[in-house]
Amino acid sequence: MSPAPHQSGQPVEGCVFCQISAGRIPSIKIYEDSVFLAFMDITPQTEGHFLIVPRAHYPVLGEVPEAVLVRALPLAQRLAAAAMAGLGVEAFNLLQNNGAAAGQAVDHWHLHVIPRRDKKEFPFPPGRAADLTKLPFVAENIRLNIK
Repeated sequence: MSPAPHQSGQPVEGCVFCQISAGRIPSIKIYEDSVFLAFMDITPQTEGHFLIVPRAHYPVLGEVPEAVLVRALPLAQRLAAAAMAGLGVEAFNLLQNNGAAAGQAVDHWHLHVIPRRDKKEFPFPPGRAADLTKLPFVAENIRLNIK
């Protein structure tokens, strides 16, 4: 039997972030309010890596209400500044994996704040030079779908 569909914004029983938000799974919190919870990642990319998670369940970015999103980036800015000061680092990555193919491991939208001390610490594969004959067509395909 497949799981019952959920209504976006409602808690999902099997979601680890919903359970953390409800206090059923312990976490090391660094911030919480009525909309967000920020806690340490238990599989960090670097020391100090933490997550910013809305308390309401939204699987992917496209389902997150604008009212929540408009609060997410200022909170990330504030908490990242605190992390940089508290950890004595000068850089960080703000990462959001959206969907399984992008590496999203928990089906609950969230932001990663990853303090960086050295660029070798968390390497991204380098990009490749774009095919400049195709790039305008790729851009047009995107432009045509802006809503």
